[in-house]
Amino acid sequence: MTTNRNFKRRVRARAARTGQSYTTALRHLRPSPQGEAAPEPPQVRLAVAQTTLREDPRDGAELRASGLEVRRLMREAHRAGARIVHFAEGATCSPHKRLLSADGPEEVGPADWNRFEWAALQEELTATARLAAELRLWTVLGSVHRLTPPHRPHNSLYVISDRGAVATRYDERMLSHTKVSYLYAPGSAPVTFEVDGVRFGCALGMEVHFPEIFGEYERLDVDCVLFSTTGGAPDDGGIFGIEARAHAATNRYWTSFAVPAGHGPLTPAGLIAPDGDWAARCPQDGTPALVVADVDGGAENEAAVLARPWRRRARAGLYESHLVRQDARSENRTGF
Repeated sequence: MTTNRNFKRRVRARAARTGQSYTTALRHLRPSPQGEAAPEPPQVRLAVAQTTLREDPRDGAELRASGLEVRRLMREAHRAGARIVHFAEGATCSPHKRLLSADGPEEVGPADWNRFEWAALQEELTATARLAAELRLWTVLGSVHRLTPPHRPHNSLYVISDRGAVATRYDERMLSHTKVSYLYAPGSAPVTFEVDGVRFGCALGMEVHFPEIFGEYERLDVDCVLFSTTGGAPDDGGIFGIEARAHAATNRYWTSFAVPAGHGPLTPAGLIAPDGDWAARCPQDGTPALVVADVDGGAENEAAVLARPWRRRARAGLYESHLVRQDARSENRTGF
């Protein structure tokens, strides 16, 4: 019992010293059996997809076409050895604000969600979950999540496990003016989940403009953020992709960037490494496609091991004891 308490104290001490979580510190201190090599870092093969943007939720045929395309890409990801596939915001359908507007289509107003073909969407989601179980493929899929009327739905990412069950769901929190005024109810919490020892977080829509979303996931020890959006098109200069790369480098974790296929000529879907560089990208020809790459667990990733703990210490008052006080040359900011 005493040995166990001492070991736990060592783990907590390392966590305090390095800024790592208790779980991450435990990985480094847990002894290996005699003569065995240190365990390999966790790794998972991720597929990032770009799909056709369909915006009319009143059209059951469009919803079925989206479902068929998603499942075709799931099979392609499975053949490429992926354990998880990540799709864009609204991969099932990204409702256009004018098509659902009770005052439209000439004027944008509150959405009439009774126009949505909910039954067709449910059929496609069910078929997609069934295929996820068949392929043993985790599937992260952008969709609208219906609430109890009269509440507006969430703009969401379903995390479907390799057993075909909804493991969790992320709801966009930082909604645009139009979304929060006319379309959706905001979400309220971050979401994380693990696949084969690699920890994922989710972000959605315009949340790339909010660094606090991505900083929160760093503190939650994720190895990769799955960011799904319909932004990043040529008319915004590709800023979504630029910001996603910045968040990856700042927080030293992988970032998956899933967008509609039509964005391909400027910002195709892809995977961003912890140094902010693109590790893999989809074709830029505007066609539905996916790219596959391996994601390492951040706790064992060299960049994360060195940079993330140091930055946490720096934010936690590291410099306080080094400040120079009551020095005239330090306080005088107008002379050489």
